[in-house]
Amino acid sequence: MKVRDPENARQAQQGIWSGRAVGAQGAMQMAAWWACVRLISETVATLPLGVFERMDGGGAQKAATHPLYALLHDSPNADQTAVEFWEGVLLALCTYGNAYARIERIGERIVALTLLPSAPGLMTVTRDRNNALRYRYTFRGVSEDRGEADIFHVRGFGDGGDLGLSPVSYARQTLGLAEAIAASAGATFKNGMKASVFFTAPPGVKMGPDQRADFRKTFIDPYVGAEATASAGLLEHGFDVKTVSLPPKDAEMLLSWKFSVEEICRWLRVPPVLIGHSADGQTMWGSGVEQIMLGWLTLGLRPYLTRIEQAIKKRLIAPGERTRFYAEFNVEGLLRADSAGRASMLGALGQNGYLTRNEGRAMDNRPPLPGGDVLTVQSNLVPLDQLGKSPPRAVQPAPGEPV
Repeated sequence: MKVRDPENARQAQQGIWSGRAVGAQGAMQMAAWWACVRLISETVATLPLGVFERMDGGGAQKAATHPLYALLHDSPNADQTAVEFWEGVLLALCTYGNAYARIERIGERIVALTLLPSAPGLMTVTRDRNNALRYRYTFRGVSEDRGEADIFHVRGFGDGGDLGLSPVSYARQTLGLAEAIAASAGATFKNGMKASVFFTAPPGVKMGPDQRADFRKTFIDPYVGAEATASAGLLEHGFDVKTVSLPPKDAEMLLSWKFSVEEICRWLRVPPVLIGHSADGQTMWGSGVEQIMLGWLTLGLRPYLTRIEQAIKKRLIAPGERTRFYAEFNVEGLLRADSAGRASMLGALGQNGYLTRNEGRAMDNRPPLPGGDVLTVQSNLVPLDQLGKSPPRAVQPAPGEPV
């Protein structure tokens, strides 16, 4: 059995139907898997992530002075930007089901988060005699053993244990089949779309080694492979040709390939149209795809966002601060492409007293204007004789006068 990745060599004995054990490296060589993982990772990584503080009177405000804000929003460590760091976290979640980062501290203050390898052979999670988590890993040639207070661990979908479940490991049958289909297509095109054949000799004809070599040179080598130069030949002495391979049309290769793309999208919960694979009769863009985008945000991305937000609160924010501070992604960044819908939303929020004009301008990174910090509402059903006139000012009755 062919094994593509050393870390998944054990799968060779686990009954892979296609005979191909595909691991993380092999999966990332498949266009559908690469596109799904890249879409999830880049989308989440480019959403603004900030730290917020709950106010005593209700609501919350941005906690830009909190030590974690700059780490999570701008640069978690000396080598990476926030986008690069969160891309790595999401890539690990989509591949191995777990993401790890080493927590660097000066005193009690967290000053850096350094990504760690997530592959099973490089990271091992156990529990000590006190039932506390221990993380043993090899990073840049150095092996270390750390406690749970020193590791930022984000678990993917799982059964409630110490680790999330590995999508690559559980999708091994689908990935193996997809690779087998690609290998079959590659072999077909390598042979110049020619069917495999055998030459049948007439009764009583026997060929010696020299005759076989001469026959191969004359009738086989010029016709085999995509670079073959001959397209027709003449068989002599009663030889015949028998086709023994299954034509691509009969094998339904294209339909099988389409099915494998849709299967990979199911594993990663990405609508196929978002990676350029539309169903029959479906357009690539339009109002229907817009609804698919909203559904993907709710059902596909929201679990990733929530897992990361809760992991930050549990493992990075001090216990005494968890009732006041929290981290949250701003999903409004996904809606900025719809300028008409965004303008309608901001207009409705401003006209109904939910946002001030300056708060709405701040969401588009525009400077505040004088008088823009007042909440306003629309005034409807004004009498006709009052059109164009200032509304009368309320007069307070004098003490003792009837109201």
